[in-house]
Amino acid sequence: MRRLSRIRLWLTVSLLICGTLGMSGAAQIELSTFSVGPFVKYEGNPILLPQGVGFESKAVFNPAVIRDGDTFYMLYRAEDWSGKGCWNGTSSIGLAYSKDGIHFERYADNPVIGPEYDYEEPGGCEDPRLVKVGDTYYLTYTGYDGQRARLCLATSKDLIHWEKYGPIFPEWRWSKSGAILSEKINGRYIMYFGDSSMWIAYSDDLIHWKAQEKPVMHARIGYFDSKLVEPGPPPIITDKGILLIYNGSDQQSRYSTGWVMFSKEDPTKVLKRSNEPILEVAEDWEEFGKVYNVVFAEGLAENEDTWYLYYGAADTYIAVAICEK
Repeated sequence: MRRLSRIRLWLTVSLLICGTLGMSGAAQIELSTFSVGPFVKYEGNPILLPQGVGFESKAVFNPAVIRDGDTFYMLYRAEDWSGKGCWNGTSSIGLAYSKDGIHFERYADNPVIGPEYDYEEPGGCEDPRLVKVGDTYYLTYTGYDGQRARLCLATSKDLIHWEKYGPIFPEWRWSKSGAILSEKINGRYIMYFGDSSMWIAYSDDLIHWKAQEKPVMHARIGYFDSKLVEPGPPPIITDKGILLIYNGSDQQSRYSTGWVMFSKEDPTKVLKRSNEPILEVAEDWEEFGKVYNVVFAEGLAENEDTWYLYYGAADTYIAVAICEK
């Protein structure tokens, strides 16, 4: 592997990442009082760039990644140049795959998900997050009609053919960023969601969800997440609690990534939360792009003795940060 360039990426309470991912996507992550990091940004970043004149000509970003068998599968948001104005572009979701978690090859018949319904047009299908439970993949994404963002759900057996279920919370005027835990807690599945404060929802079947009205986490004045908080990759069960990597923005709209530990007994209760970002803007291509000053993590996957944290940079590129066990 090429030399990795170090970045300022740590936890206030350091993470010791151990064990392996099962088919459910769960892993064992243990909190320790000693440092075992740091994560580093791959020197070859970005690992995926916009290309061509079609659906991914303007930007590729905010990837969901899952390892199934010996292959990493990435679903990524792609944007074209359609429409007018500085915010032009319709989003679709492309598929790519890799054996090493670094070098990805695009699926030949991309995109695999595109806008079809009025709640998805003209903005498109945005920001995928992916889990596998049993033999089914569950995907949350944002349907954007140009006025309202709606958190949506789709399922697949092969990551290519998808069945859409529409908005998860049709009564909400605005909803985004659903991160599903692939294991039940107290007999139900849970999902953290939201892009201002963070809420929780519960489900018996992973299809029908009921949201709790009261947020479980808010932005904090004076921190890297002072403006908003938003779930990142799907949460995972640890022996200490439910670990969720999340994205936050400060008052200057500079995005960074942190983490929070929720209680397994009461998944609305915050046990620990990072006071410093674990991933932040440092490279030119993270600072300048379609949206300035953005790192935005949505994928977390494991390969033997290495963890990979996948993120969008400046809403234009896809990159990865790595932790060696």
